[in-house]
Amino acid sequence: MKRSVISVLSCVLMFSAGSAKAIAPLDFPVVPPSIDAASFVLMDYASGDVLAAGNPDDRRNPASLTKLMTGYVIDRALDHKKIAMDDVVTVPQEAWVAGNKSLEGSSLMFLKPGDRVSVRDLIRGIIITSGNDACVAMADYVAGSQDSFVGMMNQYVTSLGLTNTHFETVHGLDAPGQYTTSYDLAKLSRAIIGGEPEEYRMYAEKSLTYDNITQQNRNGLLWDKNLQVDGLKTGHTESAGFNIIASATQGDRRLIAVVMGGKSSKGREEQARKLLTWGFREYTSKQIFKAGQTVSDEHVWFGAAPQVKVGSLSDVFISVPQADADKLKAQYVLTNPQIDAPLKKGQELGNINIVDNGKVIKTVPLVALEDVAEGGIISRAIDYVKLKI
Repeated sequence: MKRSVISVLSCVLMFSAGSAKAIAPLDFPVVPPSIDAASFVLMDYASGDVLAAGNPDDRRNPASLTKLMTGYVIDRALDHKKIAMDDVVTVPQEAWVAGNKSLEGSSLMFLKPGDRVSVRDLIRGIIITSGNDACVAMADYVAGSQDSFVGMMNQYVTSLGLTNTHFETVHGLDAPGQYTTSYDLAKLSRAIIGGEPEEYRMYAEKSLTYDNITQQNRNGLLWDKNLQVDGLKTGHTESAGFNIIASATQGDRRLIAVVMGGKSSKGREEQARKLLTWGFREYTSKQIFKAGQTVSDEHVWFGAAPQVKVGSLSDVFISVPQADADKLKAQYVLTNPQIDAPLKKGQELGNINIVDNGKVIKTVPLVALEDVAEGGIISRAIDYVKLKI
């Protein structure tokens, strides 16, 4: 197998849902903080790398963190032009607490049947006040029923690769068979941040007034003067404990902290704050390749062209300790040293290994960056002879 070392590039950060995804914390000798919670994950947004984790795949009750998927489904409906922010929704009977006993005592926007409310305000009610009634109203509007909407939620669970998540409700109130993990929620949060910008900005809003009732966002970290927190969500039920997902920026960097099963409202905030502060202090995010950047020109046999450009079709980032940022190397390895035409753009030809002090810490596919058609009969015959010789 051919191995070549590539110099590592330092570029401006940008989002990519790239093909390299960490499923366990990066293996660096950096000791994470002690976190007092049942499960937690700290993820770098640009790379998707997990910087610290505790029981990240334990299935737990999501409580109102379920509303992240509710929002994601609404996002996709907006993207596909099935609904618009200025659409006006007539609130159904089942979204009224007096007509739906399961909503009693839960977080509400305080909708009444027959109220006419814009999609924009209902989304704000879901995000800012954690309104279970707003979830019901939007589920009906988008999918026709709560059951159909839950079906859509679970379809997106599959498409996003959330392998330890299943939803039974549109709002997160306790239900048998409903579960998720801190790792899956970090992945979902990353998708939301990179999705509909207008909706994501709502996660930073501190209050909402509807029908002369003003409610505060329950994410207390939005008021933290030492962190630039702009989302995402909190949740709590007796069985779930206290949950929070907090995303913060520092310059061009963004981190996502998920804490599940915290001991108290303030306690979950303190644990998320601890993770974010540690992550910004100890790690940096580095862009290794830009999407479509040529790593090498490789010889092609039996092709209409003698060479093919190879590299990655996605932007490739990695998170590393501050002290290791300038030590990285990238090494590509061809699966087969003989590359035969025809080739399709995106066809995998090997791996790009990101190496720190001789140790592979991340691998992404090495692919053809262009099509190469099969050559004519004469050129193929010439190549055949060359190989035989």
